[in-house]
Amino acid sequence: MTSPLAVRMRPRSLDEVVGQSHLIYAGSPLSTIAESDAEANGRAVSVILWGPPGTGKTTLAHAVAQSSGMRFVELSAVTAGVKDVRGTMEKALNDRDLFGVQTVLFLDEIHRFTKAQQDALLPGVENGWVTLIAATTENPSFSVISPLLSRSLLLTLNPLSGEEISALLRRAIHDERGLAGSVDIAEDALEALVRLSSGDARRALTSLEAAANFAISAQEEVHPAITAEMVALAVDRALLRYDRAGDEHYDVISAFIKSVRGSDPDAAIHYLARMLEAGEDPRFIARRIVILAAEDIGLADPSALPLAVAAAETVQLIGLPEARIPLAEAVIYLATAPKSNAAYTAINSAIADVRSGNMGPVPIHLRDAHYAGAKKLGHGVHYQYPHESDAGVVQQQYLPDELKSKKYYVPTQHGSERTISERLTKLRAITKPGEQ
Repeated sequence: MTSPLAVRMRPRSLDEVVGQSHLIYAGSPLSTIAESDAEANGRAVSVILWGPPGTGKTTLAHAVAQSSGMRFVELSAVTAGVKDVRGTMEKALNDRDLFGVQTVLFLDEIHRFTKAQQDALLPGVENGWVTLIAATTENPSFSVISPLLSRSLLLTLNPLSGEEISALLRRAIHDERGLAGSVDIAEDALEALVRLSSGDARRALTSLEAAANFAISAQEEVHPAITAEMVALAVDRALLRYDRAGDEHYDVISAFIKSVRGSDPDAAIHYLARMLEAGEDPRFIARRIVILAAEDIGLADPSALPLAVAAAETVQLIGLPEARIPLAEAVIYLATAPKSNAAYTAINSAIADVRSGNMGPVPIHLRDAHYAGAKKLGHGVHYQYPHESDAGVVQQQYLPDELKSKKYYVPTQHGSERTISERLTKLRAITKPGEQ
């Protein structure tokens, strides 16, 4: 049976790997392992590869194995148990001591290993019986035991860029191991495959293979061409007209922002789904959500910004497809939260005054009085310390004379700002009597 295209196109050396250039360079840990010979004697350090699916964790391990002269053993956490791990370690020790052969152990999905299974790896890693290359899609800080983490280098893989995915697809079409030039592909079809991959090389190659099979069976030409419509039919997924650098990108994100601002969670979720399905970078969406929380919800709901930041951090932590859930939660929360742009307009108004030169000197009683001679200049004289007041606030001018009656922050009556407004009215009655 012919192997899947993604397997056939697996790089045979680190030189053939596309992407992850921050991990592949002269003297890098992976290059060091790849250049080791059978008698490396444990010089290569163990590594843990962490990244989303399809970013090349298994590919890197196999490329290292092809380049290295060391014995390569692969275990999957889905099927291997403690007995398998111990057996591998014993054989690696024997091979090293009896034959001078060093072993590279590739362990896929290490996050699925129990603590006991991971403990079984420690002697081999600690004593250099094996060079461990472990792969995980989960944050190793939570899924890998500390002793193993401390004995390994953590290498983070990034989703592949559109250009990198495109290069992989073109290579697969022309390479003898791949489709060997048996099909052509239209540019819009290539762009569709790149979008649908969401940075996942395996998904991109699997979709290409399905589209190529569809094109070959549907056409009689010697070199049938894959079209965008064939891609849609082959992968059973609607292709969205969505150019990340074009009008559709700006139109959808604009509609998304305005739907959240307009308190319509259904519309907001719809546009979120459109962006995700079109392959928009979830980190871009997360940044917009954080800005929305600060700009449009503000202090009407002080919990909105921390929740948005938490969603953005979660996107970085787990990636797609799971990241769609915290993104959706944040979007629904922000859309249904009370709205206020009072803090936004306050800082904009203050910056406008500063840029126009409408500032004035700092009142003399507020100036720094901690250096020699400051008191002689009157700095800090007559300053009233609010904590010495029973009310915790005193009548005192803080703004420069030119702006002493200025009010930058005008809270709304929405959500928590209603309470802030009531408190601020009382505070201003004390600090600025007669100006209410």
